[in-house]
Amino acid sequence: MIKVKVKETHCTVTDLLPNAQYELWVTATNTTGISPASEKALYMTVPSPPVIKQRECTSCPEAALIRWESGNTNPVDSYNVELSEMGTDGTESGVTESIVAVPTCQCLIQLQTGQRYLISVRAVNIGGPSDRSDVIIVSTTGTFFHLLEETAHPCLSISEDGFTMFYGDEELCVAVLGDLIPVRGRHYWEVEVDDGTEFRIGVAYMDTERSSYLGANNTSWCMRHILTPTRHKYEFLHNGWSPDLRITVNPVRIGVALDYERGTLSFFNVDLEQHLHTFHCHFQSYVHPCFGLDNPGALTVHNSIEAPEYTFT
Repeated sequence: MIKVKVKETHCTVTDLLPNAQYELWVTATNTTGISPASEKALYMTVPSPPVIKQRECTSCPEAALIRWESGNTNPVDSYNVELSEMGTDGTESGVTESIVAVPTCQCLIQLQTGQRYLISVRAVNIGGPSDRSDVIIVSTTGTFFHLLEETAHPCLSISEDGFTMFYGDEELCVAVLGDLIPVRGRHYWEVEVDDGTEFRIGVAYMDTERSSYLGANNTSWCMRHILTPTRHKYEFLHNGWSPDLRITVNPVRIGVALDYERGTLSFFNVDLEQHLHTFHCHFQSYVHPCFGLDNPGALTVHNSIEAPEYTFT
């Protein structure tokens, strides 16, 4: 209990905990003693600002999925997500749109294509909204995601920026998932590789067996590069089967185009603007980008880039 003595008929109480409920009452004192207490009033302090988990935020040309932590020990009532467009000079526009009464610590926001947004979050309780969280910048130029470290094989190392995977141990297939927002539109990203690395790149359902190779079952699709004594071999695997294809120029930057509506997953040699292969499938649920290394090496994901015109024709 905190006691504050004042001579005025008002008082400012400081150093209260955020998102906490307090009882307040008043007594009057003169030379004869202390009066009975007034009726007690309940007061709720506003919450602390949430903390946006930037490594877990993803976006695409039509939407962004924003994830955050509450930042409060006690539960809050809801959250408000605030966004405003960035001007070409990098300044914030004067118009802020709010998405109110968000019940959980994530929100899928529909956005305009080819824009940059400033996004922040406030926690709300009966006392009012918190200060806004730190602001993050979201671009809707292309699909954006990080590699999910918690899905990575123990032998894999992920770069600090979350876009490059390294593998330096014995020959063993190791893989990691990328995060993708649940929007049934078009998604595009690119993967940079080298001639000496055996790799698998593709997509998989979340419930795909982790002990299974990418492309070896009916819940994953991939492009695989194998080094043989005589040549570079490329396979396009789904459920363990690949068509018999030969690629004459080894791609070092591979474009991956996923179109949910058309049910296609296509691969391209970006440097040559060359189509390599297309899977046709009715995707029953959302898929995650997947990346695997079958021998020591590295690969780098490039995303948040606009899909070339030839990818979705």
